[in-house]
Amino acid sequence: MTNEEYEKFMEENVFPIISLAGESKSLAYEALRNAKAGNFEEANHLIEESEKLVLDSHSYQTNLISKEASGEKFPINMIFIHAQDHLMTAMSERNLIKEMIDILYNIQNQ
Repeated sequence: MTNEEYEKFMEENVFPIISLAGESKSLAYEALRNAKAGNFEEANHLIEESEKLVLDSHSYQTNLISKEASGEKFPINMIFIHAQDHLMTAMSERNLIKEMIDILYNIQNQ
């Protein structure tokens, strides 16, 4: 893979995973802040938006996995590992925040 091909690969496949996952995680925390303030309608909207972004990020990952499974090889470096870590963390934190919002809702509406 030439430097130009490598840069294109990173730009088209790896950086979107990082940016979409990061935005997803930010929206999830914004949703939690809204839930803590009692604004559950906005919290639910933000969690839905977070879910869309994490699914978009995951689709980039799935595409890379599919390509590798069919024989393509990609350079693994710290940025690629960071992208994977960022996506996994975003998914995990979003799931936990969703549960926390449910708990807050139940506490505030008893």
